[in-house]
Amino acid sequence: DAVGRFIEQGFLAVRAQCGVPGVKKAYGISSGKAYEPAESELPLETVWSTPKYLQTVPQLFERLRADHGNDVHLLHDVHHRLTPIEAARLARDLEPYRLFWLEDATPAENQKSFELIRQHSTTPLAVGEVFNSIWDCKHLVENQLIDYIRTTLVHGGGITHLRRLADFAALHQVRTGFHGATDLSPVCMGAALHFDTWVPNFGIQEYMFHTDETNEVFPHDYVFRAGRLHCGEAPGHGVDIDEKLAAKFPYAPKQLPVARLEDGTMWDW
Repeated sequence: DAVGRFIEQGFLAVRAQCGVPGVKKAYGISSGKAYEPAESELPLETVWSTPKYLQTVPQLFERLRADHGNDVHLLHDVHHRLTPIEAARLARDLEPYRLFWLEDATPAENQKSFELIRQHSTTPLAVGEVFNSIWDCKHLVENQLIDYIRTTLVHGGGITHLRRLADFAALHQVRTGFHGATDLSPVCMGAALHFDTWVPNFGIQEYMFHTDETNEVFPHDYVFRAGRLHCGEAPGHGVDIDEKLAAKFPYAPKQLPVARLEDGTMWDW
């Protein structure tokens, strides 16, 4: 139903996540309000089960295709939770549902691990929101082990360095798909959209609605219309900050959760 509501709002591509039966409060799942995974001053502990997850996700996309057809692009984020061979299994199981991409299927610190996924599946792969430089993805890109690079402008050296990365990616048929979660302010989104408008190998731009309070603190002239984001005509990247209004919202530290397997072992997210 939630995917259907985003389609009704005009979204042409929707990243779909769902709860896993038997797994309480899995990371990446909305509670029904605005999605915000960092919700406590100290990290929450959650429990994770890879077998239950691997059984559930293909069922999710089978249902979504049955309900919404093949015109909408569907995406999914694994949040680094799987080993390479587990990620390969999931990517292969999802092939019938023609995902736009499978994101962060396995931790990418070992870039060669994506070779195993590629050997077993043609599901497009995206990674890179935690990358800081072109060297973090050099092997992934030049060996065409990914299809979309997710590096964020504010984490990956700014516009100057990201231009280098994008040009390098273009040589290997890798497109951009920059991170755009709500913990990145409209300042980052404004800069990303101007970059997206320029980059020849643009793929997609992640977009999540900020709260009304955030939009008031950061007045901006980019708009979401008919499924696409449009830059405005204001000078610079088109985003300002109301410092007096910002002062009314003092910083409240929030931490992302940590996860353990059912046997107590520490795990990703």
